Amino acid sequence: MALAEAPGPPLRRAHGPGSRSRALSLGSVPPPALILLGIVSVQVGAGLAKNLFDRLPPSAVVTLRLLTSAIVLAFVARTALRTLLRDHSRSNLLVAAGLGLALATMNFSIYQSFARIPLGVAVTIEFLGPLLVAIVASRRPRDLLWALLAGGGVVMLARGGGGGLDWAGVAYALLAGAGWAAYILLTAATGRRFSGSTGLALASVVGTAAVLPLGVASGGAAMLDPELLLIGLGVGLLSSVIPYSLELEALRRMPARVFGILMSLEPAVAALVGVLILGEVLSGRQWAAIVCVMAACAGATLGQDPPEAPEA
Repeated sequence: MALAEAPGPPLRRAHGPGSRSRALSLGSVPPPALILLGIVSVQVGAGLAKNLFDRLPPSAVVTLRLLTSAIVLAFVARTALRTLLRDHSRSNLLVAAGLGLALATMNFSIYQSFARIPLGVAVTIEFLGPLLVAIVASRRPRDLLWALLAGGGVVMLARGGGGGLDWAGVAYALLAGAGWAAYILLTAATGRRFSGSTGLALASVVGTAAVLPLGVASGGAAMLDPELLLIGLGVGLLSSVIPYSLELEALRRMPARVFGILMSLEPAVAALVGVLILGEVLSGRQWAAIVCVMAACAGATLGQDPPEAPEA
């Protein structure tokens, strides 16, 4: 997500470029449709990534995803990156590097979670990160009710399957949520220090460098397989570049608060993708738990007036 995340659930974890020509081509599409298309793109990308896990370990797949996004974003911001080290202070560079580490943590952890628990369950638990940021930032007493609803939903998720969930998968999803929360705060800080997508390009390079050794060590020579590289490119485009472009255009024409409410649909879309692509059938209790977390995310967003996100 190359946009600064306001304290409300949640702006996308995408990190690809937008462009004027692309925005113009999308201008006739209603903003809610752009958001829904972006959500579907991200979750289909996640489903394709999980399908690769029998040929590549999760750390190798997430490396291919981040590498794709970093190459695209660095190419777009290449002119600014040439003068980055000269024009910015060490503290600014450290903030961008911190954003990159949050990005790496978030993506690495959620892919590890995907390998252990159903896609819809992992994404729902991960949403606790941005939800916590929204609730803490609002300081409204009624938001405690949304927190309790989300917590109850997660408990239902953990106990909703026939044999319960893999607790390592749950822990990785929680870590991904913590990474997402850090990403929200650091994206806002980076947006204040860097113009355009320069800081996010640097962060994307740092995040890719952080996971690259793990990805290469676990994937080995298989990462050079042309077929796997092509699928990895598709995962990167679907999971980051395409949804970023769609959401950037949508946010030009709709309030960020409405954007946050629509994004609350993502856990349900993830669960549906899990059923259709991966055959991950959830119990009735788990579906009810997903609805609880979605309602909590939408409720925490209602009534808020998030700050404007900086242009990317």
